[in-house]
Amino acid sequence: MMRLAVAAILLASSAFAGIVDDVLAALNRNDFAGADRQVQAYRRARGADPQLAEAISWQGRAALAAKNLDRAAAYADQTRQMVLPNLRGPQADREQWLFALGASIEVNAQVLADRGESAEAVEFLRGQMKTYAATSLRERIQKNINLLSLEGKPAPALEAAPSFASLRGKAVLLFFWAHWCGDCKADIPVIAAVMKKYGPRGLVLIGPTRYYGYVANGNDAPPEVEKPYIEQVRRKFYAPLGDMPSPLSNANFARYGASTTPTLVLVDRQGIVRWYHPGQATERELSAQIERVLR
Repeated sequence: MMRLAVAAILLASSAFAGIVDDVLAALNRNDFAGADRQVQAYRRARGADPQLAEAISWQGRAALAAKNLDRAAAYADQTRQMVLPNLRGPQADREQWLFALGASIEVNAQVLADRGESAEAVEFLRGQMKTYAATSLRERIQKNINLLSLEGKPAPALEAAPSFASLRGKAVLLFFWAHWCGDCKADIPVIAAVMKKYGPRGLVLIGPTRYYGYVANGNDAPPEVEKPYIEQVRRKFYAPLGDMPSPLSNANFARYGASTTPTLVLVDRQGIVRWYHPGQATERELSAQIERVLR
């Protein structure tokens, strides 16, 4: 089974520990039965709570990685049935459950796609978008729609950025980044290297970013405070990327489903998306995609 290395990253931002750590440890040993025992014991002792829902959602992702589609679908359904009755009350309480719900939506869509039912997966995701568009799941659902359907389609327009029509004849690399994102900073040398090589051949770099409502140390900040902070981060860390335009727009992130940062999108000379990639990329991987677009 593919090891769930991403779990450590996601858990760093999770409000929960305990059963989630225990289940992940079992899953990384390919011990599905042990993970089930952990879940059942926790449920008997404490009942259903957001922590348990998150643990079960990880079981679904592990089963999907192991290509056990029936088991993955069952875990996703179990997660969903646990979460839905609790999406009431104050927004802060609902948010505690949404992480697990987002994972169950992803797993359900990927199970459909892996069964050769990509159109049905996209239809399912669009239905979920209608239901949860006003929640923090919006970008995550859009990301999954884009993973299944964006490549080969015209690139969605960007706010506060050059239009793709004005860039016709040039390939465009979109580098979605966030001021708090360590992985984005780690990708700067990769992006700088490919721009040095391919910029003279007609590759244009645009680095969309967005407001998150906070600045250093997680301190809350309104846009008028966060905006200069973002520019400060850009000047300090992103100087190797030269005069990269950095349109500041939450709508761009929603449109491109950039719930993961970095997200890389490669658009060809005719304005068609040829590669949609949430997460980091190696120089070799990115160069191969660019060569394909520029040849």
